[in-house]
Amino acid sequence: MSETEGVKVVRYALVLAAMVAAAGGHLRAEDTKAGTAPAAGAAAAIHQEVELRASPGRVYDALLAAKQFSALSGGLATEIDARAGGAFSCFGGHIIGRNIELVPQQRIVQAWRVVDWPEGVYSIARFELKAEGAGTRLILDHTGFPPEKKEHLAEGWETHYWTPLRTLR
Repeated sequence: MSETEGVKVVRYALVLAAMVAAAGGHLRAEDTKAGTAPAAGAAAAIHQEVELRASPGRVYDALLAAKQFSALSGGLATEIDARAGGAFSCFGGHIIGRNIELVPQQRIVQAWRVVDWPEGVYSIARFELKAEGAGTRLILDHTGFPPEKKEHLAEGWETHYWTPLRTLR
């Protein structure tokens, strides 16, 4: 992808993110085609803050380097194109999406979905990385997912992301 194409992808992703916010955090792929968005309140949100011993750079790399992420996920298949607009697939293809915004060592914003969600439904996962001493405060805001998935996803972030990331030094 050329730099110009990459800029277009990022701009498109930011427009989608704005549509998600305006729609109460929930966006289906067909809404972008029709120019409409679902009714507000059709989605749920999770906010979690985690203290990690690793530096923001180390955490950022672990979330975006396929080999490292795969190791943290118990060796499950992982593919990550670590560029804005790049696709990712992790946990053996169970989670898929695209990187919307990447600010090295500071922020990762992803259009994120579980493959068994209704077709075309994406949420937004935003990871903010803040240096705290030698470690990192990771702030997750996950918005726009089906409300009935909230408890499962909240537990999943802890089990499949935070617990493995706590092993990083």
